[in-house]
Formats: sequence, C-alpha cells, structure tokens
Amino acid sequence: MSDIIPYVESGTYVACNNENGGVIECLKKDGIVDLDNGYQSVPEWISMKALISSWLEEALIYELWVGSDGNSVRKIYYPDLAWPIGKVLFLQQVRTVKQQLGITKENSDRREEEIYNRASIAYRALSTRLGEESFLFENRPSSVDAILLAHVLVTLHALPETSLLKSKLLEHGNLVRYAEKLKTEFVEAGSSSSIPPFPSDPSSSTPRKGSKPKPKPKREKTEEEKTFRRRAKYFLATQLVAIVLFLSVMNIYDISEPELDNEGDIDFD
Repeated sequence: MSDIIPYVESGTYVACNNENGGVIECLKKDGIVDLDNGYQSVPEWISMKALISSWLEEALIYELWVGSDGNSVRKIYYPDLAWPIGKVLFLQQVRTVKQQLGITKENSDRREEEIYNRASIAYRALSTRLGEESFLFENRPSSVDAILLAHVLVTLHALPETSLLKSKLLEHGNLVRYAEKLKTEFVEAGSSSSIPPFPSDPSSSTPRKGSKPKPKPKREKTEEEKTFRRRAKYFLATQLVAIVLFLSVMNIYDISEPELDNEGDIDFD
C-alpha cells in the first residue's frame, strides 16, 4: 500500500493529514493559519462546503468503488498488493460503499441517476460561484478551496477517460482551469518560497535567505520503522494464507452473496 501521507511543510514545521482534524485543523490549532477565519457564519460558504463534502464526495466514492472495474483504486490504495488480496479487499469495500450509499439490487439504477444528477447540480453551483476568480470567496483561499481542489484533481487525474463524473466536471472549464492553476502554484511548487503566503499569516511575509532549496539528506530508518516493515511483511503473508483458505471454502461450499448476484464486480476471473 502507499505509505505517502499528505503533509504541509514550512521550515521546521510539518503538519500531517493523518493527525486529528487533518492538515487544515492542525494549521489552525498550531496557530499557523486559520483558512476559514470569518467564513463560518457565511451561509453561501457553508452551503458550498456541504455540497462538496456530501454530493461530490458521494459521487467520487461511487465512481471509484462501484461504477468502475477497480483499476483506479488499485493504483491509488494498494498497487503493491498481490492480486488475490487486492481483489478481496476491493470486493469488501464495494460491499461497504453500497451499504453506505444505500444501494441495493432493486434501487441501483435509481440511486446511480440520483448520484450523478446531484453531482451535476453541485458542479453548476460551484462553477457559477467561482466565475473567473482565483478562489471561491473574497479572493483568498479557504478550506472549501482545499477540498474542492482535492476533488477536482482526483476526478481529472485518477478516473479513466470513460468516467461519467469526469465528463460532467469537464463541462465546466473554469473549474478545470482553477484546479490546474492551484495545482501549479501550490502542489507542484519547487519550494515553499514559491508558494504565495496566506493573508492571515504575518510571519509568511518575511523573505527567506537563498533562492534554491537545499536537498534533504536521506533519513536513516529507525528501529521502530524497521520493526513495522517486518511486521507488515508477516501481515501480508498471513493475509495471503487467509485468502487461499477463503477461496478454498468458497469452492467447497459454493457460497454466494445474494445481494451481489449477477454483478460483474464479484468475478474472480
């Protein structure tokens, strides 16, 4: 599985996305920057954040786990796992996502149409709100920009060309231009000094010495990390044995899931 955790680094300060509240909340708690200062009481800001966190998140989850063959999620989440383990993990997550989205065999077509219709409404609302501005509100970034940027980049670069959600996003050119611009300025920036400072961070106006970032020395793995790596290998070996036993039991008893009958996503061929 991927061991890369999203993080923000500025000088000696690092905020990781696996900490409580994620990067945005860490930046706020540590007094670095509050992206949402003054926005929490703005009705339109609240509604835009809700649209992305509900309707668009729902649509993306559906595309990744239910509306695809699993290639995208395999590349994102478990590219190094053996095929049997990855396949079973995928099927388990498909079942979980269907339960989460309230999808059954009887209502699958209706729920799919509903999910994509909501995504179209959300894209139109966000596109209208953005116009040709650099950010969604008051020409400065907020957490709404952060979650929208994440959604758009995953939709554009992780989903296949045949994706229906991707085609709906591409109908709104200003959202695509907005995401690609922020990607260039913030994500692909060569060094932290090339990233525009946040307006609410006074210390960011202090210029840094030197124009070229120093290469980071390769860090020696700690004993704890080495132990974790060894345990991970044992875990994967155990999981492989479990999968073999699982498949053997399926062949013996011919077990089938009635909820997922006749669906292509349980084909082990």
